[in-house]
Amino acid sequence: MRILVLAAHPSIEQSRVNKRWLAELRKHPDQITVQELYATYPDHAIDVENEQNLLAEHDRVVLQFPIQWYSMPALLKQWLDDVVTTSWLFGTGGKAIAGTELVLALSIGGDESSYQSGGLIGYTISELVRPLQVFANQTGMIFLPHYKFYGAIKATDEQIDNSARGYLAHITSPDLNPQIVRKRMLDAMMKASSAQ
Repeated sequence: MRILVLAAHPSIEQSRVNKRWLAELRKHPDQITVQELYATYPDHAIDVENEQNLLAEHDRVVLQFPIQWYSMPALLKQWLDDVVTTSWLFGTGGKAIAGTELVLALSIGGDESSYQSGGLIGYTISELVRPLQVFANQTGMIFLPHYKFYGAIKATDEQIDNSARGYLAHITSPDLNPQIVRKRMLDAMMKASSAQ
């Protein structure tokens, strides 16, 4: 499985979590391609053709970003608008990304208890990222469970190190796709029933 990680952090050098996550991912260049959007496009002039080619070459796409004002950083939104155009989707792009898996990797400054009904924010992370789920559905991508790290602001180095290893395990797991797990389970059930 070829994995593309599109990392969008506007001030990565100040980030303890996202910077550590990228360091962990870069240990696996044979499996993971890391594309840092703010480093690659500091002027926000996105090379659309290059980004479309990257999408077409990978089986799983991970959008890694910090939740900022309950949304994604501006350059990631621009990337979506510029790269995944209607003309590309209904041309070669649609064929290229249909069936591609989409995973979100989210660092969240606040505690998990804030992101629930009755909490300080009052909405769950799943509710806040719903537009990305709609994006996946409309483009034919498979929206997989996201990786979340709460409490990024006050996390210890040990917690951040553990989160980096957990993040790597999450995005590289073939069992992340429930369709694959279900097929494997059904195949095992069919095999067991035919053996009886």
